[in-house]
Amino acid sequence: MSELPPKTCGLDRLVRNPKMIAASIAGIKTQQRRDGVYGYPGEQFELEGTRFVMTALERKRLADMTESDARSEGYPDLEAYKQIILSMHAGMEWDPEALVWVHHYQKA
Repeated sequence: MSELPPKTCGLDRLVRNPKMIAASIAGIKTQQRRDGVYGYPGEQFELEGTRFVMTALERKRLADMTESDARSEGYPDLEAYKQIILSMHAGMEWDPEALVWVHHYQKA
C-alpha cells in the first residue's frame, strides 16, 4: 500500500487503557488494532514518559489475527482478546471479515 488514508484520530489516543499502557512499557504489547488510522510509520508517541515509534501500519481482517497477534495486543490468547473487545463495545458482534488498521510500534 503506497498511499495511506488520512488519520481519523491522533496518535496520542492509540493506547489509552492503563493496563495496556503498562503492557506497552513492559514490551509485551506492540500492536493496536483500530477502525481508523491513528499514526503513520516513523511517527513517535509517549506513554507515561516512555517514547515509542510506529514501525508499521497495515490493513487486515479480524480473521487474519493469530494467537501471536493477540499476545502482541497484550492479551494471553485470541479468545481473551475477543471477549474483552466485545465487552468494551456493547452490542458488537465479532465479524471475522471486518477490516481494521493494525498499528505496530516499539520503544524508541
